[in-house]
Amino acid sequence: MAEHERPRKAYMNQRFLEGRDARALRILSEYLEPLARFNRQRVDDTIVFMGSARLLPRDKAEAAVAQAEKSGAGIETARMALELSTYYEAARELAHRLTIWSKKIEKQEHRFVVCTGGGPGIMEAANRGASEAKGLNIGLTISIPNEEFDNPYVSRELDFHFHYFFMRKFWFVYLAKAVVLFPGGFGTLDEMFEILTLVQTRKMKKRLPIVLFGAKFWNEVVNFDALVRFGTISREDLDLFHRTDSVDEAFEILTKSLVANALPVPGATL
Repeated sequence: MAEHERPRKAYMNQRFLEGRDARALRILSEYLEPLARFNRQRVDDTIVFMGSARLLPRDKAEAAVAQAEKSGAGIETARMALELSTYYEAARELAHRLTIWSKKIEKQEHRFVVCTGGGPGIMEAANRGASEAKGLNIGLTISIPNEEFDNPYVSRELDFHFHYFFMRKFWFVYLAKAVVLFPGGFGTLDEMFEILTLVQTRKMKKRLPIVLFGAKFWNEVVNFDALVRFGTISREDLDLFHRTDSVDEAFEILTKSLVANALPVPGATL
């Protein structure tokens, strides 16, 4: 060390902060920094939307079909993307309606704010719907070695970026008063089963309405009835969630449960 250099304080030592020995500090930071921002924005609780990052809005899906038909390549993939784009539009509409509904609740805090994983696809659709309703919305993104994406609809002051998956999941569950799961892949399935496990085992005490949107998809991808038949879950466990293809029905299920169980109890609870 040169004579004129002074020792660095530990919290200014970037090498230490990014190293193995400071992992606990980084984990704690992913709790404290979001907590401070939620408090500043007076966000009390959320409605979480989960689903595939690969789904396209209808206009982009239609353009992809036209391009595939013109080139003669990838036609079936493009047509499937167009079929699945109905879920993007449904998520957008549902988030829009829920945001308008929540803004009418008389309160000082922001209640039932739309929250997503902050990425493209279903996440973008829900953030977009909430933004179009002129409401705050949350994006909990995660650092993964994929291509960069742009979701311009997340409220700037509530745009988070996590390193640890488990801290991101914590914030999904801790603030949630309702969850809507749209068709998705490994990530969506992982999140769905973790939430269902917390509810089934009563580690989560709050009444949490869970809607699986896209009955055809969910009935084919997860054979819940087979789990009952094999005895690995109880018949009553099927009552932990609702399956629907209707935005109207999803809206009614969610708002009815929120008014009955969550509205009188503001704030994050497990």
